[in-house]
Amino acid sequence: MSEARQQKDKDYWQAVVRSADIKAKPKRILFDGTPLVLFRSAQGIAALFDRCAHRLVELSTGKVISGEIECPYHGWRYNGEGRCTAIPGHVGDVPHYRVRRYSAIERDGVVFVSAGTPQGEPYRHLVRVEVTGGKGWVESCYTGENRQQGLVSRLLEGERARTIGRYRHPGIVELEYWGKGGLALATTFHLRQADERTVEGVGWLIGPRQGLFGELKALAFRPLFAFALQQDRRVLKSASDNARIPPQVQPATGPLDFLRRDIAAIIDGKMPPAAAEPRVHQIEL
Repeated sequence: MSEARQQKDKDYWQAVVRSADIKAKPKRILFDGTPLVLFRSAQGIAALFDRCAHRLVELSTGKVISGEIECPYHGWRYNGEGRCTAIPGHVGDVPHYRVRRYSAIERDGVVFVSAGTPQGEPYRHLVRVEVTGGKGWVESCYTGENRQQGLVSRLLEGERARTIGRYRHPGIVELEYWGKGGLALATTFHLRQADERTVEGVGWLIGPRQGLFGELKALAFRPLFAFALQQDRRVLKSASDNARIPPQVQPATGPLDFLRRDIAAIIDGKMPPAAAEPRVHQIEL
């Protein structure tokens, strides 16, 4: 195998530890059989071959000082690039000693390491979002989501195949969670404008009949559902109060607000744009 091919085969990121695992002390890991030391340098997370160039002692048994790692044996110090920056007792310029540096990056609370030089970001899970609509309705269908890790989600939904969010005129909001065996959980809200500043509504929580097990799940979920609604109510009231402070502006429509323009069109009595041209997006999780 050519040297260029060997290098290309290494140009990928691998998740190794949580960011929270790298604190004040250095951390030793094995990366494809190679011992590495991870620590927080002045330039960010650093990954070096875990062996001091002087007497081959594990750097991970040393300590981090001002963003550099110090060997516990004779105090040789290395920066995040793996270059020796200090030798206790030495006068003059520090000789060009180095230990091998590995590419390292933090994303989404995780540390990724590579033995090569990846050009892009670490891989993230891609979810397909298809937006469709018709007269008086619009919906977004999410497919490719990861298996839910939370205990409550796993009990209520199981393995998720797709998620659908839907708006219907005059103010019906639906959210459905589908598993491999069919509909796992759904919520429906009928909302109305009570007055200029208040929206009120009635909501349903729907799931498949599962006998006693289903009754127990409903009992467990009911207080959680009520708590989530109270949280939303507080946030929306706070946002409404804050929006009244001059100067008054319109809220921004973000790139992931897939249904907002369609819903605005429906409220204005128009056909949603998704009715004429369905849209497909991708998001990262």
